[in-house]
Amino acid sequence: MKCMGQTSDVNVYDQNRKLLYNGLKEMGYDCVYPSGAFYLFVKSPEPDAKLFRTRLKSSISSSYRLTRFGCPGYVRISYCVDPDMIRRSFAAFEKLMAQYK
Repeated sequence: MKCMGQTSDVNVYDQNRKLLYNGLKEMGYDCVYPSGAFYLFVKSPEPDAKLFRTRLKSSISSSYRLTRFGCPGYVRISYCVDPDMIRRSFAAFEKLMAQYK
C-alpha cells in the first residue's frame, strides 16, 4: 500500500505521444492527435484496416498494442511503451508506408 496517495509522472506519456505522432506524420501516416488516454489512432493507408493492422503487427514489435477499437478505417496504437521502443519501431513503420506510396 506504499503507492496509495502517490501520483505518477505523466510527462513520459506526453513525450511518447508527441514522439509517435510526429514521427508517423512525417512518414505520411494520417493520425488523430490524442487529447487524452494513451492511444494514437492511425488511419489505415489501405481500405482494409484489418489487413493493415496484420501487416503492422508482423512488422513491429509485438510489445506494441494494436487494436481496432470500433473505429472503422483506423488502428489504435498504445504508446505506453519505452520511448526507445517507439524510436526503434520507426524503421518498420517507414518500410510499411513505402509499400503504400
